[in-house]
Amino acid sequence: MTNVATVDLHFIDMPAEEATADATPLVVIHGLLGSADNWRSHLKVWQRTRRVIALDLRNHGRSPHAEGMQYATMANDVVALLDKLSIERAHVLGHSMGGKVAISLARMAPERVASLMVADIAPVAYEHGHDDVFAALDSVREGQPANRREADELLSQHVDSRPTRLFLATNLVRNDDNVMALRVGLDEIKRGYSDIIGVPDGEQAYEGPSLVLRGGDSHYVADDMLPALREVLPRARVVTLKDAGHWLHADQPEAFQQAVVAFIDAQ
Repeated sequence: MTNVATVDLHFIDMPAEEATADATPLVVIHGLLGSADNWRSHLKVWQRTRRVIALDLRNHGRSPHAEGMQYATMANDVVALLDKLSIERAHVLGHSMGGKVAISLARMAPERVASLMVADIAPVAYEHGHDDVFAALDSVREGQPANRREADELLSQHVDSRPTRLFLATNLVRNDDNVMALRVGLDEIKRGYSDIIGVPDGEQAYEGPSLVLRGGDSHYVADDMLPALREVLPRARVVTLKDAGHWLHADQPEAFQQAVVAFIDAQ
């Protein structure tokens, strides 16, 4: 646990349309520079049988900006939200950075986690790989574009991939000066980047049921990382989605949704 104060996270809370016998809620945690809004199409599928909560991590989406991107700190934010919503236990799904938050939560407070699902991330340290993305967002902040077309032109100076630029553009909002501005805490994220690419927090292995979904075209959960993964998640089932990259939930949405449902139903 950390001494950093928790923040009051923004969240989307979708009630079950028809609760099953196991009505344990599902909590969804996005990745770096993502938000709960990115998951709405998936949430509509999963809410057919259970309550679903998707949250915005600190410095993301509509949540407050605050220093401290350590995984224990972000996991504590999630625990505070569970307490606020009177949720004792939940199935927890996290993608990328959110997967490391989910792993940290499961290791630090296993009694709160009914099952753990990790999407395309391993509990290992990664190399710095977001210089172009940070430069692109800085160019938008400095350029103060009047509309999304101008914002895309600024982003394209550093990021060639249009899908990536479209994803980054989800972090833009029109501010009081009528320009497209960043809603993420970019400076706080950059200052905390060494923690973000580091290992999850927690002292012990999570012994509960866990599923690791990885993209067949992604390098984020390579075979040589599996021994380290097994040390942290000894009961992990690893499933590879074909024709999917790091954003496997966007590349293969139906297969991703079905894998999550099947895993939860098997608990």
